[in-house]
Amino acid sequence: MAADLIRICDPDDVRIAEFRNIRERDLTGREHRFIAEGTVVLRMLAAAHSRKDAFAAEKILLLENRVAGLSEELSAFPTDVPVYVASAEVLDAIAGFHLHRGVLALGRRLSCSEPAQLLETLPERSLVVAACGISNHDNIGAIFRNAAAFGADAVLLDETCCDPLYRKALRVSVGTVLKVPYARGGAITDNLSALVEAGFHVWALSPSGSTDVRDIPTAPRVALATGTEGAGLPQDVLERFDTARIAQAPGLDSLNAATATAVALYQIAAGQGRI
Repeated sequence: MAADLIRICDPDDVRIAEFRNIRERDLTGREHRFIAEGTVVLRMLAAAHSRKDAFAAEKILLLENRVAGLSEELSAFPTDVPVYVASAEVLDAIAGFHLHRGVLALGRRLSCSEPAQLLETLPERSLVVAACGISNHDNIGAIFRNAAAFGADAVLLDETCCDPLYRKALRVSVGTVLKVPYARGGAITDNLSALVEAGFHVWALSPSGSTDVRDIPTAPRVALATGTEGAGLPQDVLERFDTARIAQAPGLDSLNAATATAVALYQIAAGQGRI
């Protein structure tokens, strides 16, 4: 066990105040804190906490009947991380809805690198995803999951992307937001310029791209720029950088942003020998 279990009987107990009404509000942006939900994300938070580089766990809140099955996950946390338990009735009153997973944790981001700073830490052979305008939390979470699956070294999010530490995005990512290094901020053009200066060949993903993703040449450093559904990447980005498209059957103009990113990442990662 990470620590002795502490029973919570009152939904208004100040010790678990950060977990209240998490459907209506989110801790993202509040002193870099966030809510991790579910067993898999809890496991990823434990791994991130042990690395002591970017994230830390502050406290855990569990449904009482989930404790026995989480002994391995809980043992991965140090004993100074308090573990609170509550009945289903109390836990639902705390969360503000029926929390069927019964697993919550409060985490904190310890360091927030600027895009240029993050690029300085990457290896000589690198693969980076540069996202622009992704405001859908499902897409953000899925992009991180794709990045982890295909061995990407980092994700750069421009200032118009939503925070990947939003509870739903973190859950959809199956906790990979806590694993794949990322930076959020700046305009997409500035982020792509920083990538070029760092020796990356930037490919802008677009349904009208000039090169099939299967024909993207292998290079030591590759960055895939992906935009939001509908508008896609800004026109100045498409005019400045090489563009790539995903071949598909007639009758549909594009794929979901996260799906398109996955297909392109697969092709690039295969070319670099990552998978």
